[in-house]
Amino acid sequence: MNMTTSSSHPVPNAVAQDFVQFAVEAGVLRFGEFKTKAGRLSPYFFNAGLFDDGAKLGRLAGFYARRLVDSGLQFDMLFGPAYKGIPLAAAVAIELARLGHNVPFAYNRKEAKDHGEGGTLVGAPVRGRVLIVDDVISAGTSVRESIAMIQAAGATPCGVAIALDRQEKASENGIDQPKSAVQYVQDDLQLDVAAIATLRDLLQYLQSTGQAELAQHLPRVAAYRDRYGV
Repeated sequence: MNMTTSSSHPVPNAVAQDFVQFAVEAGVLRFGEFKTKAGRLSPYFFNAGLFDDGAKLGRLAGFYARRLVDSGLQFDMLFGPAYKGIPLAAAVAIELARLGHNVPFAYNRKEAKDHGEGGTLVGAPVRGRVLIVDDVISAGTSVRESIAMIQAAGATPCGVAIALDRQEKASENGIDQPKSAVQYVQDDLQLDVAAIATLRDLLQYLQSTGQAELAQHLPRVAAYRDRYGV
């Protein structure tokens, strides 16, 4: 699919704001106090696993598809890393086909199968330029594993599509790193990253929502961004 990169082609603001509103209304983006994998206390939590019915997953796929079309990213197929990436890749492939961009997709299973088709990869043959579809990039581990599988199949990983870029410093052994996980993927792994929305978009939404119940979370989210943001 000839659709070239995310960082040089920011997501249109209206799309990002619509997505943040959708995530909040769906209960996928929540506010409070949540402990992250890095041990930080975050004032918000994004759980893509809560896009858990047909209507929500379909709308989510629509945001991914619009983001990919707007990004100009070039790819030949989609790859969904187990487990959350599996329904995402399938749903996004359906939505892209609906928009006139029919591309194959594949995914992996966690354990190799020794009967039937065998192996760890399922779906279309992994070939050409492969776009990885996932919910977020927390540490880059899933991306590195996906890259290894794609390259082992003789194909070329070309980018990653995610729902939310938290835009915060990665943490390694409890030590803050100078880059975010997304920046690591872009700079060190040389992959384009297309995010539907970012922490910056979330802050803008809280500033402009007009709903006191949501606006009250702005100071804490902004303070978190000031402390851990990149």
